[in-house]
Amino acid sequence: MVPSNSQPFSLTGQTALITGGGTGIGFAAAQSLAALGARVIVAGRREKELADAVREIGPSASAQVLDVAELAAIPAIVKGLRASHGPIGILVNNAGINLKKPFAETNDAELLRLLQTNVVGANSLTHALLPQLRESGRGSVVFISSMAALFGLPKVTAYSISKSALTGAVRSLAVELGEHNIRVNAVAPGWIDTEMTRRAFAHDQPRKQKIIDRTALGRMGEPADIGWAVAYLCSPAAKFVTGTILTVDGGASIGF
Repeated sequence: MVPSNSQPFSLTGQTALITGGGTGIGFAAAQSLAALGARVIVAGRREKELADAVREIGPSASAQVLDVAELAAIPAIVKGLRASHGPIGILVNNAGINLKKPFAETNDAELLRLLQTNVVGANSLTHALLPQLRESGRGSVVFISSMAALFGLPKVTAYSISKSALTGAVRSLAVELGEHNIRVNAVAPGWIDTEMTRRAFAHDQPRKQKIIDRTALGRMGEPADIGWAVAYLCSPAAKFVTGTILTVDGGASIGF
């Protein structure tokens, strides 16, 4: 039952699966969804990080070891989750890998590796969960896109290709799955202060400053900024929002 207008953000009674949910943006999304009342399943490859995430989120969270690049394992895992948690009505496709390398030095195997995780893996998991999303009565799928899908960035062509593919997936799936009351959207984060970002800027402070200078709000974002955007898109407050790429970047993509 859709909550009344007095609770437009409530996710009570919903179950959410978040890939790459043990750290960074995925963990922030899991925290936000749990705060709105959802039961959350944090999925990823590293058991320790998943256990730490579950401990911090609390009793509404559980963990599932899952590598979305291992396509053959996905159907059995999805079936097991249905048996233990009931139908999953929210899927956050956050798991992804990056590659920073000049295009001239990037080979086909490296591109295929990114596509396997960022595109094919997310597609396969969404496909496997489709019956459960339908069963939930008001399914929501959120892909985590990137600024690299919005404008040109050097030395991340393979990553840009993979994230740009998700834009097409969001729009096509939104149209096709709308008749089943399944909404499909994406969040495109700007530069977010995560452990991965800090490592990237550790030896390149001029690049960090250049990014901050072109960001309208004059700072980097926090993982929670993306987590709450994801939570909004999954909530009844966004019940008429589908096929949208929600940019959360502090104005970086419109600044000069």
